[in-house]
Amino acid sequence: MLKPGTNEKALDINLDPLRYGTFAEIGAGQEVVRWFFSVGGAAGTIAKSISAYDMTVSDAIYGHGKRYVSRDRLQRMLDYEYALNLERLGPLRGDRTALFAFADTVSARNFLGTNECHGWMGIKFQQAPGDNYSQIIIHVRMLDLENTHQQQVLGIVGVNLLHAAFTLCDEPDRIVESLLDNLTTARIEIDMIEFSGKAFHEVDNRVMSLRLVQLGLSGAAMFGPSGDVLQPSEVLHKRAILVERGSFRPVTKVNIDMIQGAREQFSAELNVEPEQVIELMEITMKNLTAEGEVDLVDFLARADVLAAVGKTVLISDYFEYYRLAAYLDRYTTEPIALTMGIPSLQDLFREQYYSQLEGGILEAFGKLFTKDLRIYVYPVKDQATGVVTTVETVEMPHPHATLYHYMVEGGKIKQMIDFHPELLHIFSRDVLHKIKDGDPSWEPMVPEEVAGAIKRHRLFGYHSSELEAHALVETSGGT
Repeated sequence: MLKPGTNEKALDINLDPLRYGTFAEIGAGQEVVRWFFSVGGAAGTIAKSISAYDMTVSDAIYGHGKRYVSRDRLQRMLDYEYALNLERLGPLRGDRTALFAFADTVSARNFLGTNECHGWMGIKFQQAPGDNYSQIIIHVRMLDLENTHQQQVLGIVGVNLLHAAFTLCDEPDRIVESLLDNLTTARIEIDMIEFSGKAFHEVDNRVMSLRLVQLGLSGAAMFGPSGDVLQPSEVLHKRAILVERGSFRPVTKVNIDMIQGAREQFSAELNVEPEQVIELMEITMKNLTAEGEVDLVDFLARADVLAAVGKTVLISDYFEYYRLAAYLDRYTTEPIALTMGIPSLQDLFREQYYSQLEGGILEAFGKLFTKDLRIYVYPVKDQATGVVTTVETVEMPHPHATLYHYMVEGGKIKQMIDFHPELLHIFSRDVLHKIKDGDPSWEPMVPEEVAGAIKRHRLFGYHSSELEAHALVETSGGT
């Protein structure tokens, strides 16, 4: 099926007598509303078009803000213009018109090309006349090198957002997919999307974050412990970052020991409080698709157990560590650290993972360690022999042992100092099998909060006895 062009989408909205509202755009010009003016019939759609470029003028309308290209500024714009529409237009046409407010605040390429080219865009709207509001917010990064091309992209994605909100309200997956209509991922990245309000009360924004990465709209997406989606630049800006990659099926005491030990060591080396280091628990798309298509039930189970221990989740399509490092380096000038176990460290030195690079492993390491990046390594214990392998005793794949020792001596790869040897027998895959088999010995292997979440929500194939099920109902208040 041929997708409609941007002109067709704008005209379709203009000819729909149900839709009427305001466009408020700051930065790069009024790129979205321009489409509606240019295709004709705009008087049936546009109640007002405003562009408050001057900061004093903008503050007078929307209130003072620290940053003008920010989620907070966008939300103020949406709330103000939507409320104004209800006040001014509701009494006259609220019984037959679904009102909306569209807004964006953008920093397009400046004359010198020295600024971050990004923006916030959203729509707050009534699905039907008199409805409570529904809302979609996105964050975009413009990748074109010329200002005029970035303006064009903003206009197209804005029209896509409006059209999708009005015509695909019951299909959030298709809304996400349609944002790229008449565009390519070489021109724009959408790294955050959030649905809220009446039409989207059943939408799980964690799944929508996953969809952005699945569809190639972004290389990574992020959400917090409460399930709230996060915009990476606002979370990571000028922060020291620590990443633990894993499957987290489920989170075990080893996972927690690893991130805590690395954080303590990292913060001590930086001479900062541990709380000043932002932690990310990363799940790669390669891991999520290891058994074929992404299993949403399995994905949400992982998200739930990470939420139970208060962790921020990064979903990424950066299987190669040097690509992950380049992504994080966009957002911070502070040091970056990775923590991993011995098996992952050995994989890091396997040449086959770098066959797509002309310079092979040397090129990859040059990209990985270009700035102040370090790796903290958690030991592993051979369950048959009891031998513990560390940074000092691990055997590296031939012929890269010399390179490995060079990285260790240079302080780029470090043995984790603070860890608990009594936990070294725990592996996520063993815990998962025990859960599925109904073997209760899995419980001491995971944090108490994780065990509680697994039992309450029946995660990872957990099944309980009738007596235990009754006890869970009692402790959860009968819900």
